[in-house]
Amino acid sequence: MAAKTDQRGNSRVIFERGIPAQMMGIDGTWRRDCTMEDVSESGAKLTIDGSVEGLHLKEFFLLLSSTGLAYRRCELAWVNGDQIGVNFLKLGDKKKKVRSTSVGA
Repeated sequence: MAAKTDQRGNSRVIFERGIPAQMMGIDGTWRRDCTMEDVSESGAKLTIDGSVEGLHLKEFFLLLSSTGLAYRRCELAWVNGDQIGVNFLKLGDKKKKVRSTSVGA
């Protein structure tokens, strides 16, 4: 396990052998085994087992335990072959913004 700082200034932990994990659709309709290659506070790099074709990767869960109790909500950042980059979504992200209405004079 090694640590380095990435382009965004986040401290990133790189795993020598990777950490087994699973990706799961927000609606629970699909799962895919993957390996977490590195992780930071804001995201991770994953190597996916099998094809990502047909999966809704815009937003999904990254399951870090076999029971599903440790997980992060993710959005796709980039794809390079069987590897993807994900951004972790924090509570409150992706909520609809309340529009302010202006009153004309």
